[in-house]
Amino acid sequence: MKKLSKKVIYVLISAILLAVPAFAWDDVGHKITGYIAWQRMSPQARENVIRILRTAPEDSTLGIYYQPYGVESDDVRKLEYFMLVATWADIVRDFGAESGFRNEVRQRKYHRSNWHYDDIFWKQVDGKVELLTGFPEGGQGVPKLKEFDAVLRNPSSRSSEKAIAIAWLMHIGGDLHQPLHTSGRVTDKEPKGDQGGNLFQLTPEGTPRAQQVNLHWFWDSIVNRNVSIKPGMCERDYLESVAKKMIKANPFSSLQAGLKLGQYDEWQKESFAYDNTVVFSPDLKRNQMPSKQYTKKAFKLAERQLAMAGYRLGETLNAIFNVSPTAK
Repeated sequence: MKKLSKKVIYVLISAILLAVPAFAWDDVGHKITGYIAWQRMSPQARENVIRILRTAPEDSTLGIYYQPYGVESDDVRKLEYFMLVATWADIVRDFGAESGFRNEVRQRKYHRSNWHYDDIFWKQVDGKVELLTGFPEGGQGVPKLKEFDAVLRNPSSRSSEKAIAIAWLMHIGGDLHQPLHTSGRVTDKEPKGDQGGNLFQLTPEGTPRAQQVNLHWFWDSIVNRNVSIKPGMCERDYLESVAKKMIKANPFSSLQAGLKLGQYDEWQKESFAYDNTVVFSPDLKRNQMPSKQYTKKAFKLAERQLAMAGYRLGETLNAIFNVSPTAK
């Protein structure tokens, strides 16, 4: 009876987390990337990844989100779990908001704010990019991707270490495809960088802080602001519908030549290149909401970037885990 109750609790926790819509690049975007990656993964790679994820350290809570029971098929539960794993790095960020010493300890152990981005400092001069040096560290996204990639390929790594590495690889890999996660734009107004567009306000000067909207938020929330969830539609159906449209608009065959697997520096540079051409285009004005034309271009790029992130991450996991499982 005691074991059954524990399993039921785990199922309820997972069901709640999967059922509550929370829309942002760091939720919907990451889950879409997870969905697309899953479509690229072989059955063998899928099984190995799920098996390893379930060995994650208990205090990370990463393993308990898998639903071993339910009305859905086993394949659907694994897909939902994998999509949720892509958001885990944001889930642990919120541990400290929960009451209790253990939650705060878990947050300090697993949350790393500067792993989610890797900024290149720059300024615009006559519409061109001028790279800048001498600025403090602008995030650890690229070196951490390399580090976690090495952990996953190391036969001596413990499964519990690999579980955390998979979750971070999925999350950081997705984050770096959001152009503002690679950008530290320097202006007279932001001489130390604009913190990935967080300091670039889209609302009029004097707007109360609680009502302010910045450029980073605009890009983070771009998916659900352009594709609304229909009444009665569950989150998985919504995510699947959006992801399939992105795959259709950006088929694997059209992006395959540029995957650059393992070349995480190139992923960053590619994303950064859009900051000058699309993100900070001439029609973007401070303290004004972007135009319909800007929004259309931004969403088209977001579709491309989310699809590319999914393809790259799925093929990366294929290269590592499309093998017979080994005991560890």
